[in-house]
Amino acid sequence: MCDWKWHLLLAISICCTFLGTVRAAAEATSVDRPDATTRNAHYVSNREPLAPSALIKLPIGSIKPGGWLRRQLELQAAGFHGHLGEISSFLKKEHNAWLSATGTGDHGWEEVPYWLKGYLNCALVLDDKPMLAEARLWLDGAIASQKPDGWFGPDEGRSGVATPLKGREDLWPNMIMLFCLQDYHDATGDDRVVPMMLKYFQYLRGVPEDRYLVGYWPKMRGGDNLFSIYWLYNRTGESWLLELAAKNHRQTARWDKDVIDWHNVNMAQAFGEPATWWMQSKDSEDLRAAYRNWRKIRETYGQMPGGMFAGDENCRPGFTDPRQCVETCGMVEAMLSHETLVAISGDLLWADYCEDVAYNSLPAALTADLKALRYLTGANQVVSDARSHSPGIQNGGPMFLMDPNSHRCCQHNFGHGWPYFAQHLWFATPDNGLAAVFYSDCRVTAKVADGREVSIQQQTHYPFETAARFTVTTSGPVKFPLYLRVPVWCDRPVVTVNGQSVSVDARPRQYIVLSRDWVDGDSVELTLPAAVTLRPWTENQRSVSVDRGPLTYSLQIGEKHERKGGTDAWPAWEILPTTAWNYGLVIDEKKRESSFSVGMRAWPADASPWTPETVPLWIDARGKRIPQWQLDRHGLCATLQPSPVRSDEPLEAIRLIPMGAARLRVSAFPVIGEGADAHVWPEPALPKRNFRASASHCFDSDSVDAIADGLEPASSADASIPRHTFWPHKGTTEWLLAEFDAPRGVRSIGVYWFDDTGHGQCRVPRSWRAWTRDGDQWTPVEPLPNQAFGTDKDRFNRVEITPRTTTAARVEVVLQADFSGGVLELRIE
Repeated sequence: MCDWKWHLLLAISICCTFLGTVRAAAEATSVDRPDATTRNAHYVSNREPLAPSALIKLPIGSIKPGGWLRRQLELQAAGFHGHLGEISSFLKKEHNAWLSATGTGDHGWEEVPYWLKGYLNCALVLDDKPMLAEARLWLDGAIASQKPDGWFGPDEGRSGVATPLKGREDLWPNMIMLFCLQDYHDATGDDRVVPMMLKYFQYLRGVPEDRYLVGYWPKMRGGDNLFSIYWLYNRTGESWLLELAAKNHRQTARWDKDVIDWHNVNMAQAFGEPATWWMQSKDSEDLRAAYRNWRKIRETYGQMPGGMFAGDENCRPGFTDPRQCVETCGMVEAMLSHETLVAISGDLLWADYCEDVAYNSLPAALTADLKALRYLTGANQVVSDARSHSPGIQNGGPMFLMDPNSHRCCQHNFGHGWPYFAQHLWFATPDNGLAAVFYSDCRVTAKVADGREVSIQQQTHYPFETAARFTVTTSGPVKFPLYLRVPVWCDRPVVTVNGQSVSVDARPRQYIVLSRDWVDGDSVELTLPAAVTLRPWTENQRSVSVDRGPLTYSLQIGEKHERKGGTDAWPAWEILPTTAWNYGLVIDEKKRESSFSVGMRAWPADASPWTPETVPLWIDARGKRIPQWQLDRHGLCATLQPSPVRSDEPLEAIRLIPMGAARLRVSAFPVIGEGADAHVWPEPALPKRNFRASASHCFDSDSVDAIADGLEPASSADASIPRHTFWPHKGTTEWLLAEFDAPRGVRSIGVYWFDDTGHGQCRVPRSWRAWTRDGDQWTPVEPLPNQAFGTDKDRFNRVEITPRTTTAARVEVVLQADFSGGVLELRIE
């Protein structure tokens, strides 16, 4: 054949190859969920008869995070959580029940496994050998503690600081340790774990049904145990485990019927239990129940940005303002629930929910160096101090203080948030492909197709940029589907493969599926265009939040960090505002886009973008101050008033930063208006002090000043106003003292008792009496005829006396045996 014919054939061959590449690059589909009618050939997923897994978690170590996420994990390891053994008395090894072969000793409740769950997984993701050795010590202790009957861990006599359960009746701490053991097995293949869990679940199989999951915490959180049962079933195929799973579901709180409890961590952790059970029941109502639960939680108490809800510590009717908070525990448990549900269902709604918490709430719950955390964080939180803010938030005490030495449950439990998030960035799919569900700088290595191992390097600063670049490494051509998530806020994703545009018709919360013969060096670029949008909170005074992509923005408030206790090694910090925070947004309704402009700067050199100083992007906006919007009597930013709000203050330029980088923040804004519908914000109603109050004792979370604040209770169980209690004193004789600034005429004394029957251990007292001071002498108060020192609930117990002039009054209170008590208001007239 002549040369020109060879050259022509070669040209045709090259052209066909090029056209084939272009044709392959241009092929893409979109799906709502992966097709789960097949099972992944390489990784453990649901066995029959369980419903097939929509997404399959990759073995720990498959995903190596980079960028800001790796930096968060490094900071966590170097911060208080990585050194909690030096700080927490619960982690002292000497006499620790979790290290005892006999299950005896101290600190046998939730704190050790709570900490280990995060510490171990942080060590595994970072491949930190010293941390892994420390974690192995505790794991070995748990394994070595197993008894011949199958029980493991702390045994008879175990008790906890927040439970009346004793010994083996409390299954809750073991549920947490099971997660630690599972994770360790998934990462290392340790052959002790599966036999140990089989023996333990055999033990649980023999527990009578009426004694199974007894007590508040085990019953509420039984879904964690159910998850572990299925984990073991998928690795052993032991059919009796499905019988145990059914018993477990029957004895768990009925989250399949409703939101069964309003404790914030229980809600975040357990709302999805029906979806876990659905894998066995296959009743669509069970799967829908998880959706219904989270929707009810957010609609009722979550009308605010940040992905969480008003649960400080429990959700309370009437306390739905964005100044209400949620525990750091609640954040990480919500993230894990969402990660689990996206795997069970394949529904990307749960990925959007998870990102909302991960980017907009969790970073702000800790100092930027992860050396301290606070118990509670809210969407509108303009102080972070040591003051008690109860009952504006439910619990008293320094719940806003950034303190590595306190906040017991969150102090130990927060640590699994970032490691688990890193482990769920990618999933395997039923058709032997890979799915990028959460975008983050990382490298994933996994088996695809017929078992070929590939790596994909993802480069991105997401969520601070809304584009990601993927590069494939493979030893040879391999065909597999690559799934890319389209977030809820993006309606026009753009994809290129090897620089060639790919036609994509994908809606928000769909997967783009690229299936082709991948070769070494292939690249994919995904662009998710993001615009500044306003999110209205119609049911929360018509306030608004400002979003761009996955990030919600807060007013940038100047922050002053002041040392407040702790130790030199591990100090505690107050964060106080140095600039005004009481702004409403001014929005041009005709040209909303002109109301905002996006600014950017270079990526921080230390890859730590979660501070006002280092955050790489912001939004400039316009606002006006609302002078009447101030701190209220609880020291919290006062609750929102209806928008639009009238303000005569001058128009100002204001800067908004991602709310995850703002430890002080306003992210649910009033809107400024000028029309007839604009409201005048009322002046704050601050209580007056009727006298100087003191007492024989006051519980740290309460305030003796409550008895003198002039606030009239709605009932003896009124949780909306401050209270004084003698807790934990029970059956004792106590006193209250009211001292006046000047001599005062007195003709009656009335006491409004605190009584939390049905919720706590405070009751009206057995009896009381009173004195008034005359010089240095105390004169007993004698009621007028037909008057008595009453102990009724839900009213002022008022006694009229012969009028007298005095400088002080003293009330002696005899508490009921085995009960404490308290006072909501003391009225002296």
